[in-house]
Amino acid sequence: MSNYLVLLRHGQSQWNLDNKFTGFYDAPLTDQGIAEAKAAGELLKAANIDFDQVFTSTLQRANITARLALEAAGQGELIDSMIIHDDLRERDYGDLVGLNKDETRAKYGDEQVHIWRRSYDTQPPNGECLKDVVENRVRPYYESNIKFLVESGKNVLIAAHGNSLRAMLIILGVETPDSINDAEFGTGIPLVFELDNGEIKKRYFLK
Repeated sequence: MSNYLVLLRHGQSQWNLDNKFTGFYDAPLTDQGIAEAKAAGELLKAANIDFDQVFTSTLQRANITARLALEAAGQGELIDSMIIHDDLRERDYGDLVGLNKDETRAKYGDEQVHIWRRSYDTQPPNGECLKDVVENRVRPYYESNIKFLVESGKNVLIAAHGNSLRAMLIILGVETPDSINDAEFGTGIPLVFELDNGEIKKRYFLK
């Protein structure tokens, strides 16, 4: 029994463009982000991946990306049954939210900002580290709401954020806390997992 799990980071948001730490802030998509979301849908359509269920974050940059991608993929009928949940939101950057990343490096130093952004278990001030996202939010939500669909052969789309999707890579066992720094999600580029009887057989980006 073969099926697909697809992870899709939202299209470019206004705060991606402005080079700001975004976190829980509900930044809208840019025109480029809208185009990226539609292009993702076209890629999914060309790959002949028809979804049974879609999950997304409560932040508009993710759930609007999901809507636009589904419409472009010819699967707009899934929009009404799309499941939207806080646990799939981006990592909370705490006191860094709204700050320009380059200005923050100039103030605190490259090494400190790199630790805040990429350390698995070091939190930025009043925010979440990636371990928090994995263990407190995404893993419990996946195991309670998504895992059984994937293991029963359903095709599932998760449209979310760079860090909640990096959390998924750890949960799926394809990355570890030591290797996750090398895993990147471009905006609007679907990452496809092909599974057979619940076992991952292939992993690739659609381009």
